[in-house]
Amino acid sequence: MAVLLLTSSAAVHDSVVPLCAAAGVEASVCREPVLALAAWGAAELVLVGDDLAAAVAELGPARREGVHVVGAAPPDAAFRAAVRLGAGSVLDLAVGPGALVGLLSDLGEQGAPGRVVGVVGGAGGSGSTTLACALAQWYAARSPSLLVDADPLGPGLDRLVGIEDAPGVRWEALEDTAGRLGARELREGVPRRDHLGVLTWSGLRRRLDLPTVRRVLPAAARGHALVVVDLARQSAVLGELADRCDDLLVVTPATVQGLAATARLVTDLGRRDRAGLVVRPGGLSDADAEQVTGLPVVAVLGDQRGVAGAVDRGHGPLTARGPLARVARDLLGRRLAEAA
Repeated sequence: MAVLLLTSSAAVHDSVVPLCAAAGVEASVCREPVLALAAWGAAELVLVGDDLAAAVAELGPARREGVHVVGAAPPDAAFRAAVRLGAGSVLDLAVGPGALVGLLSDLGEQGAPGRVVGVVGGAGGSGSTTLACALAQWYAARSPSLLVDADPLGPGLDRLVGIEDAPGVRWEALEDTAGRLGARELREGVPRRDHLGVLTWSGLRRRLDLPTVRRVLPAAARGHALVVVDLARQSAVLGELADRCDDLLVVTPATVQGLAATARLVTDLGRRDRAGLVVRPGGLSDADAEQVTGLPVVAVLGDQRGVAGAVDRGHGPLTARGPLARVARDLLGRRLAEAA
């Protein structure tokens, strides 16, 4: 069962059921709260009408994800019942169906969110953006991935992977939206080549709107097996964005200057349990890098010839062979095997 709708209100029924039909999902309607308890845990999405929310809460059903209270201008009692139910939200259908449409569009997507991997340079010119692009490209050859540009001063990730002319939604358009963003809506809306999608800016005047990022990253993870975020090292919101990543890769040259800069950046990141170093050639050892920064070395990335030429030809930095492909395989291959 995709959707369980608990309501005896004709208005709620006539608002929700057509939206389910338009989304192509099955909706089972129940007017008796007691009878609905048997299907409470089986439905992918449970929608409780504001007319029955208090009665359902009195029954004390098991807490679960995917429960929402719906109604047209729901009263205060519906909000109190939603708290007792552990509902994710109270959706006011009188305002518009957008939030509910987003929930319905996510049904049938992958059960668990995809992995969000942040990549940041510990020092300037470390090649973190190149690595971010290569990771997303490597994974996209096997499963859907999204490359997220979080560096307003960067070159534009769509250019680096050769899809700058592809139509699609950029950051500027998402800033003008509100409410919950659907995973499928985002996946199908961004510029895309096969399984690789890119979210970046369209013009030269760029800014990173943090509330928009907070809405986009969960939707991105619901709609993609892997999300790679190219982070700006000199950013006031780096700490928060890093905390929203499941894994954080800090790219650093193995030089005195590079490791010193990386150590300062790492200090400002807060949580380090999900962070690891990707070390570039520089003369110092992996043990030196770990001692100076306090982070484990998870990969060593050698120089790769022909990256600039491949980017200029619109192929992106990843080639079939070479250091970038080997590091991507080592870092992401296990994740791909676990998802299979």
